[in-house]
Amino acid sequence: MATEGLRMQAVGSEMLMGELDITSDEFILDEVDTHIQANLEDELVKEALKTRMEQMLSTFQCDLSSISCEIQTLQEQSIAMNIKLKNRQSVRSELSQLVDELIVPNTMITTILDTPVTEQQFLEQLHELNNKINYVKEQSFKETLACSDVQDILDRLKIKAVSKIREFILQKIYSFRKPMTNYQVPQNALLKYRFFFQFLLANERQVAKEIRDEYVDTVSKIYLSYFKSYSSRLMKVQYEEVADKDDLMGVEDTAKKGFFSKPSLKNRNTIFTLGNRGNVIASSELEAPIIVPHAAQKNDTRYPFESLFRSQHYALLDNSCREYLFLCDFFMVTGNSAQDLFNAIMGKTLSMFLKHMDTYVADCYDSIAVFLSIHIILRFKTMMTKRNVPAVDKYWDTLLEILWPRFEFILELNTQSIRTTDPQKLGALDTRPHYVTRRYAEFSSAIVSINETHPNEKAHSLLAQLQVSV
Repeated sequence: MATEGLRMQAVGSEMLMGELDITSDEFILDEVDTHIQANLEDELVKEALKTRMEQMLSTFQCDLSSISCEIQTLQEQSIAMNIKLKNRQSVRSELSQLVDELIVPNTMITTILDTPVTEQQFLEQLHELNNKINYVKEQSFKETLACSDVQDILDRLKIKAVSKIREFILQKIYSFRKPMTNYQVPQNALLKYRFFFQFLLANERQVAKEIRDEYVDTVSKIYLSYFKSYSSRLMKVQYEEVADKDDLMGVEDTAKKGFFSKPSLKNRNTIFTLGNRGNVIASSELEAPIIVPHAAQKNDTRYPFESLFRSQHYALLDNSCREYLFLCDFFMVTGNSAQDLFNAIMGKTLSMFLKHMDTYVADCYDSIAVFLSIHIILRFKTMMTKRNVPAVDKYWDTLLEILWPRFEFILELNTQSIRTTDPQKLGALDTRPHYVTRRYAEFSSAIVSINETHPNEKAHSLLAQLQVSV
């Protein structure tokens, strides 16, 4: 029935279309829309459209699923290719480095063999050689077979480099020994080639030890000879007349006027008076140039002991700082190792100084000179601490252990001289201050003045005992 109805509608449509002139102005589109809408509402049309859409959607879904699988496959392939690329790049980088490090260029060979060690090119190629030696050593632990191909030539180059460096450094050290040579010039030149010793230390420790031992032996003798000569010549420009055991505060002026006694001091008051002697610890004079003995003798210039002491120990301080810093820099030592190496070089010189001071102080009765020397040490010790050089700390402490007891002993002698003096022998009454009073006043003022910058309770205690006696 439905089919029959459709046929009738078709016949009707044909009849209608036959009567309709589509070119006429009376054709109305709204009527077409009405027929289309009516057809869409038909159940058969609806079913046909529904079925077709489902097929299209199903096909589209299958296509999307296929595309998704393809995209996932492409992503997996891309990740795999990236991993392979990275692995190949990594392998290539390592192989490239391995090849570069294992190749020994002709430039390195000719430079190490023929170029003087003082040339910059030799130093540069020595650095490269050291890097290759270390790299091959590292790869040997990994059992890299290619290392055996270059090991022999690297060993030969190392032996040649060690031989040339050894000869160069030893010649520099031997040049220290020439008479009238300023050894600091070749010593400073060595600092430009500090890598030479580093190379020896890393590749030929026996040669490095030989060079260090030769340096210690040579320089220790130079220092000992210089300071022994300087100290001896320095003492020749000291005041000829120095205080002795009779130059005490309570000893009367007439005590030394015997027939066989030596003449009294020209400047007796300097034993108890500071005067300009305190300038030796002023900052301007403390670091002044050292005394030149032959120039002083030529000008007939004389100095008190504390000035000689300052000059001698300022020379020691200056040389010790320079030497300690050189050792740390060139021989690459620190801490106890640096101290041990410094002691090996300066030990004999410091022992000679201590022996000389022990001998001199044992017969010294000039308390102001001893006390000024103590304060010179305190200032020099502070200076070396600021320079971060602890090398001579033990020496300063030992020197103080020599000087402090002597200072106490001399003050005790003066105290005893006042306690045991006979008032009847102190001379006639006078309206002026007595010489013992003047001596005490001048002496106590001198000690207090010196002690101001580095206060010491021991000195105050000794002065208090002297004050009670006076």
